Amino acid sequence: MTVESLVLDTVSASQQIFAANRASGRVALTVAAQGGVTRRARVQEHGSLRVRFPNAADALEAVIVNTGGGMTGGDCFSIAMTVGEGGRLIAGTAAAEKIYRSTGPDAEMDMTLDVHAGGHLSWLPQETILFDHARLSRRIEIDLAEGASLIVAEAVVFGRAAMGEAMRDGFFTDRWRLRRDGRLMFADAALLDGAISERLSAAAVAAGGIAVASVLIAPAGEATIAAVRALEFAGEAGISAWNGLALARLVARDGAALRRDLIAVLAALGHGVPRLWL
Repeated sequence: MTVESLVLDTVSASQQIFAANRASGRVALTVAAQGGVTRRARVQEHGSLRVRFPNAADALEAVIVNTGGGMTGGDCFSIAMTVGEGGRLIAGTAAAEKIYRSTGPDAEMDMTLDVHAGGHLSWLPQETILFDHARLSRRIEIDLAEGASLIVAEAVVFGRAAMGEAMRDGFFTDRWRLRRDGRLMFADAALLDGAISERLSAAAVAAGGIAVASVLIAPAGEATIAAVRALEFAGEAGISAWNGLALARLVARDGAALRRDLIAVLAALGHGVPRLWL
């Protein structure tokens, strides 16, 4: 065996060991209205993702649990939720999702949300926390039928300020697409690569804030804008509406301040938060 082939075999073995130790998880969930009550129609679980259903009075509530306790480079998770005609689902996560440092590969998260006519989905996960040198690639695909409604609130915290931690370097990309009856209505993408804390300190980016959130509401109009603009925020917020959609952006100095502002926005929109938030 040559030195070159020995090196290649060693690299290949290392890659196989790395791949074998990466986590994967998938939840596929379909709910449907039966006699005016939303019930589970189909549930699939794979790997380290689970979904649980605590009792709820007015809508079915689903809680996503990551039994692995977080994600790191090379981990791949996916969540697919379908709300049938007339169904109502409130979904979130049991805890903040932690993205730990990576030695190179991205952690990948894919979300697919499908809401049929007359259905409503509230996707209200707790924060995603990125540690220093973390790498996360996230994609959110949403399909809404005519007459369906949805609210999605996603928060990201770059380092735990309360623990004296900062995300000085890393990678984060976030891609959202929303289609109404197959027609693209909303497309958004964000990318932070390299010296993230330095970029967030820029006045035109986050002015030193390390916690950001996006809230997408459909349908929405001027009343939605007025309700949010009437609030007082610990951080900064802005909202706009077009084509029957509204998008609010929030930025705050830390995760605690962002959570307070996010809860206020959801309350102003007439949406409570999952009980696990509180």
